[in-house]
Amino acid sequence: MPNSSSLTTHKSFLILTDLLCILLAYISAFYIRYSGFPAENWNSFIALLPWILLIGLFFVSIYELYALDRKNTLWDIAVKIVIAVIFMAFLTMSASYLFREFAMPRSIILIASIFSIILMTSSKLLYLKLTRGNVVGNVLFIGDGEDSDKILAKVRQPMLKGTRVTRLSSQAPASKIAAYMRHTDYVLLCADISKETKSEIIYHAMNQNKLVYVVPTLYELLMQRASVSPLDDTLVMSVKPFGLTWDQTVVKRACDLAASAFLIVLLSPVLLITALIVKAEDPKGSIIYKQERFGKDNKPFIIYKFRSMIEGAENKTGPMLAVENDDRITKVGRFMRSTRLDELPQLFNVFKGDMSLVGPRPERGFFIKQLSKQYYHYGYRNKVKPGITGYAQIMGKYSTDVEDKLRFDLYYIRNYTFWLDIVILMKTFIVLFDKSKAEGTEQKKDQQKVENRVSQASK
Repeated sequence: MPNSSSLTTHKSFLILTDLLCILLAYISAFYIRYSGFPAENWNSFIALLPWILLIGLFFVSIYELYALDRKNTLWDIAVKIVIAVIFMAFLTMSASYLFREFAMPRSIILIASIFSIILMTSSKLLYLKLTRGNVVGNVLFIGDGEDSDKILAKVRQPMLKGTRVTRLSSQAPASKIAAYMRHTDYVLLCADISKETKSEIIYHAMNQNKLVYVVPTLYELLMQRASVSPLDDTLVMSVKPFGLTWDQTVVKRACDLAASAFLIVLLSPVLLITALIVKAEDPKGSIIYKQERFGKDNKPFIIYKFRSMIEGAENKTGPMLAVENDDRITKVGRFMRSTRLDELPQLFNVFKGDMSLVGPRPERGFFIKQLSKQYYHYGYRNKVKPGITGYAQIMGKYSTDVEDKLRFDLYYIRNYTFWLDIVILMKTFIVLFDKSKAEGTEQKKDQQKVENRVSQASK
């Protein structure tokens, strides 16, 4: 991906391919179902076709089915496509009722959905087979320190093969950086680089028409969405307070209230069955696990979860993060955590107003106190209500570094829109099938790393 133009071409090609696959899937469905195109049914399809393609475009964009330049496995690609196609089928059926196109058979939509999954998956695998073996470009990586080493390890494991990485220190002379930049396709700058150095590197990159990726500092995230205005003959930037405006707060709360009430009623059979299973495994233990967490403006509240650990799991150890193969987790608890069923009682927290459907995950006071000492901006997370799901949850993993999660959370708060909440909620369905994002799947060395950082912060 040498420049932004090629990225746009890559994205456009994959989107058009997906839409073509959807169209071919419906044509194939008619052949399978009718061995032809009955006039009445075909006319209904033609009338709905613009909406079918629009719905397809919507979910292709939501689930970023065009983003194959990442380290995706076949399972990752298939899960995204299956979830997207299920939503497409549901909305297409709804559209047929809404526009009174009753001649559009449900069987055609179902058959087309199966063909869509097959065609879209096959087209992406073919595309990857043709492109993975190619040299996609050279990366100029600039940064120092432990965090830079962590990012470099990720860059050196790209999905696209053939990428070559050259690393330079942020202290390298500008002339050396400019010389290396002539032979690279894009540049990656780490957060530990000074503002002056970043500015100079970006200046050279723009002159050479190179694409630059910057890992933002927390300060740079706080400066997002700042407005510019003149103060007499001086240009000033206005930085708004961190958090949501009153109208955003009202709309978000109204949606949370309506959605949580609907989901509690809809999922009541699941809630009941899960409660019975938890009780059956340990008749003397509690069904609901209650714990104090801190919400908006650091106000404490009691969070509800189905109990997934043995009773009194932290009585002897104190606050402790879960680790892989944690013997404190029950058999039923392991299943609930992998499927996120243990989180469902938090819908009552949302209904009560303690939480939102979307927001930074609520944390315990013990960890907030320690992490706030290490990360100056950590307290900004609590400028909004915590959520059942969040931007950090769909983009990161349970074992993702605290600072990386904080970047996602601060970005979400600073760039909040109702649409962003919709996107996060839709992408949460993918998280359900990603074991690396499940609570309790982190490695023991990551657990030790967190404990060491908390210990250092408390000194």
